[in-house]
Amino acid sequence: MTSQPTPTKAGNPPGATGEPGGLQAGLKNRHLSMIAIGGVIGAGLFVGSSSGIATAGPGILLSYALVGTLVVLVMRMLGEMSAANPTSGSFSAHADRALGRWAGFSIGWLYWFFWVVVLAVEATAGAKILQSWIPAVPQWGWALVVMLVLTATNLVSVGSYGEFEFWFAGIKVVAIGAFIVVGALAIFGVLPGVHSDKASFGNLTSHGGFLPHGPGAILTGVLLVVFSFMGSEIATLAAGESEDPQRAVTKSTNSIIWRIGVFYLGSILVVVSLLPWNDPSIKDKGSYVAALDSLGIAHAGEIMNFIVLTSVLSCLNSGLYTASRMAFSLGQRGDAPKAFARTTRRGVPMAAIVVSVLFGFLAVFFNYKFPDSVFLFLVNSSGAVALFVWLVICFSQLRMRKIIQREAPEKLVVKMWLYPYLTWAAAALIVFVLGYMLTDTEHDGRETVLLSLLVAAVVLVVAVVKEKLHGGRTAETAVDAEQARAEVGA
Repeated sequence: MTSQPTPTKAGNPPGATGEPGGLQAGLKNRHLSMIAIGGVIGAGLFVGSSSGIATAGPGILLSYALVGTLVVLVMRMLGEMSAANPTSGSFSAHADRALGRWAGFSIGWLYWFFWVVVLAVEATAGAKILQSWIPAVPQWGWALVVMLVLTATNLVSVGSYGEFEFWFAGIKVVAIGAFIVVGALAIFGVLPGVHSDKASFGNLTSHGGFLPHGPGAILTGVLLVVFSFMGSEIATLAAGESEDPQRAVTKSTNSIIWRIGVFYLGSILVVVSLLPWNDPSIKDKGSYVAALDSLGIAHAGEIMNFIVLTSVLSCLNSGLYTASRMAFSLGQRGDAPKAFARTTRRGVPMAAIVVSVLFGFLAVFFNYKFPDSVFLFLVNSSGAVALFVWLVICFSQLRMRKIIQREAPEKLVVKMWLYPYLTWAAAALIVFVLGYMLTDTEHDGRETVLLSLLVAAVVLVVAVVKEKLHGGRTAETAVDAEQARAEVGA
């Protein structure tokens, strides 16, 4: 663990935390850089890409490109708002100001719900890998261990979270980079000691064409890959606890294009070039393991298990951090218990972290006791939250741009391209994807959207009723909220 910089207050409203220091600028530039890079590399890329390849063939590249373009646009909008007003609430805080309290409340709690369910999913995935290595410890025991360890790192300080994530993300980046280099050398036939008779760019068209299942498979592929991109926005939440929030947001926003291009499109291109898309091993072993096996690389499965475990731990680490910071922001704005907005002397929102991890533990319990009922409901009902978040970002940016231009135009250091046309285009694409999911019964798309809409409706009703009953925020919270709103015009 490296030594931490002298704690200074991060970019959050003064007096809103109920403790002396509030959130503190404990994240260094190298932490933020690696969080931004690693945020787009989720375990879903390694584990879930095989089903996408089987569904769309080489055309899955177009599915990844389409979703990647959407993420780039959404991140550009979020970068514009977050560079002008870095805050731990990120898009929830922006929605609060731009669209109204109902929007900030609803999307903030939905996002928190999404990540605490992810904690259970990833803890279980990590436990399965660890038990395969050390069978003496039961799965639930390994799930408990990884949750406790990463909870402890988050409770120590934001710097300890950043340090762990720096190394987790670093391993993922090096692994993907090495995979792309080795795969490219094999495709061009210049990899020393390896001769693969299957590796060729000809695999993109030789087995039923580039779109063996027709153009419609591209959209089906979108449904399968869209959720693996969730996490790109974490850098904008973490920026509020960095030494230079505006610079951190600007840098992560500007680099999103090459990050998606290299890590997603680059690695998937290598996979579908090393092997025919319909090779049975892709579905049986997983796309990346099958690709490594085709090159005769020894222990490919164990190598990939280690990389997936690293991705799982990274996702757990960031998921707990993200959920707790969203809960902290909701507490600041009076949309969650005030205890969530209190921090320790190290700038850690302890109550927000503990409550988030307790819900995660509860979800892990449901996964072991009721996997096909309660836990399946939790997973499906949080499945479309990513698209809801992106849609809210679009509508928030449409209004926030006008507010920033009126109150503090000098803070528009990051600007959305072709505003407002690309913003509307991105929103329309998101609505189209949600609509298309309603027609998908084969991959549970319809159930996911309907259950997610049900949960969103419940949260929205709670927001409206709460505001009606309490007549808005309390006087104290209202002052803090106005300070938060006024920051962008400061």
